[in-house]
Amino acid sequence: MLIVLLRFSSNKDRVSDYAEAHKAWIRRGFEDGVFLLAGTMKPMAGGGVLAHNTTADALQLRVSQDPFVAKDMVTAEIIEISPARAEPRLEFLLG
Repeated sequence: MLIVLLRFSSNKDRVSDYAEAHKAWIRRGFEDGVFLLAGTMKPMAGGGVLAHNTTADALQLRVSQDPFVAKDMVTAEIIEISPARAEPRLEFLLG
């Protein structure tokens, strides 16, 4: 399982110009079965994505295609977690 943290950079004032393209990027992640959850980091710090069914390298490539990343509006940090325990509804994450 991987967590992507997308933190706003100094170019965040351009976010509205690329918001629809970013939403399309997120939609593709869900359609491809890679993204499990996506949302905003509070307060207005950026966003985050929970991903699975992918490798860190493949996710890095996918993240580089996010318009917010490509246009330097956010910086991306990918954190890999090896789940050892889960609540029964999330046991599919244990892989």
